[in-house]
Amino acid sequence: MKIFTNVNFLFFTLVCLGLFTSCGDDDTIGGNGGDVSGGAIDQEAATLFRDYFDSGSNVYADPSFTSQFMPMSDLGSTCATGADTDDADYKGAIMPNGTPWYSGWSSYENILNGSGTKSFSTGNIVNISDADMTSAGSEINWTNDNTYVLDGLVFVNAGQTLNIQAGTVIQGKPGEGANASALIIARGAKIIAEGTAAQPIVFTFEGDTGLTAPTERGRWGGLIVLGASSLNSNPGESAIEGIDTNEARGLYGGNDEGDNSGILKYISVRHGGTNIGADNEINGITFGGVGSGTVVDFIEVIGNKDDGIEWFGGTVNTKHILSIYCGDDGLDYDEGYRGVNQYIIVHQDPADSAADRGGEHDGGTNPEEATPYATPIFTNVTSIGNSGSRAITFRDNAGGEYYNSIFINYGKGIDVENIIGQDQDSFKQFQDFNLKLECNVFWNIGAGTTGAELFTISN
Repeated sequence: MKIFTNVNFLFFTLVCLGLFTSCGDDDTIGGNGGDVSGGAIDQEAATLFRDYFDSGSNVYADPSFTSQFMPMSDLGSTCATGADTDDADYKGAIMPNGTPWYSGWSSYENILNGSGTKSFSTGNIVNISDADMTSAGSEINWTNDNTYVLDGLVFVNAGQTLNIQAGTVIQGKPGEGANASALIIARGAKIIAEGTAAQPIVFTFEGDTGLTAPTERGRWGGLIVLGASSLNSNPGESAIEGIDTNEARGLYGGNDEGDNSGILKYISVRHGGTNIGADNEINGITFGGVGSGTVVDFIEVIGNKDDGIEWFGGTVNTKHILSIYCGDDGLDYDEGYRGVNQYIIVHQDPADSAADRGGEHDGGTNPEEATPYATPIFTNVTSIGNSGSRAITFRDNAGGEYYNSIFINYGKGIDVENIIGQDQDSFKQFQDFNLKLECNVFWNIGAGTTGAELFTISN
């Protein structure tokens, strides 16, 4: 059964009672599970966010997962999530008693069974440099009888379309810094990479044929897709992280919200995230200003050294996403990202120092209060952490919405930044109903079991 949680009346009542004023000298925000801050704490704001755990129909309950992370317990009613999402009547990424959507094409089953990644066959080796792509014409075809080895940063340039046949393998040569290998779809270019469940398209490191441990990270760069959808940073165009700022083809952003960078379906991106500078690695998949005309469905990122997937602005929507054993955040967004995402699995390495957050959610950078605000929707997420990590952080004026999702095994829950004396921050997005967390399930969270311990404020 779908329910609509009525938090607006609660907010109105609490505003009338003056609960949005700053107060207190306490060092702990929220309850015992809060973060420690060196500054003054808005304890009344912490109380409001704590109480939202219950008023938002969130619960602390054992989902009774199967070995495939299907929830078998009755986890209560679901929340309605809008016209842009499927009408799923269950919580978490996997339908109970069904066949998991990751079955067959992804490596996740292997990893759950204690094995390495899914194996595959390679073809004739074709080395690809950036110069090769520049001279390749407007239509480029990569076929599955070949294995394409990226030698350095390889751009698909504006006006070009790269077609990748189902079952094709793309590998990246090793190297760091200026010698890093990655595939970059420049703004104005397209990638049509439409794998199938029987023949997914694999991106990995040179020499890999699968059966590699998911903890093998940083062996090549990653996949970067750039588009012309809007950002909230000044001047509305940015240089993507991981690429030299002097490289014009690394720019993204614009004003075309429906921008189409192509199709990514049944894609496996493995063992990437090489260093390009001090503490600067490439994400598994990076979306910079990518528009809603782009199709992204059935994607896995395994063993990336940095984030699994990061969105910088844009409006691209995604479905059926796996971010598995990545070394930093499972999901990350910034610069006003506003897409809709459904059926997402984040599964961290269980070692307590092996990852950062399930979700690191930033609103903007320059300036933080700029519009459009970061207000993406995530629904039907299953997020599995470790004892040293946090489920989600909202900061730098980020909004965002999570519905019908399950968070387990994290050390800490969800925190929202509230900067005393600053008019616009993530807590203000919560006050303005641009940050919502409703009908979610939490279990085995180290910080505790109550709203005061799971929903906390930071500054």
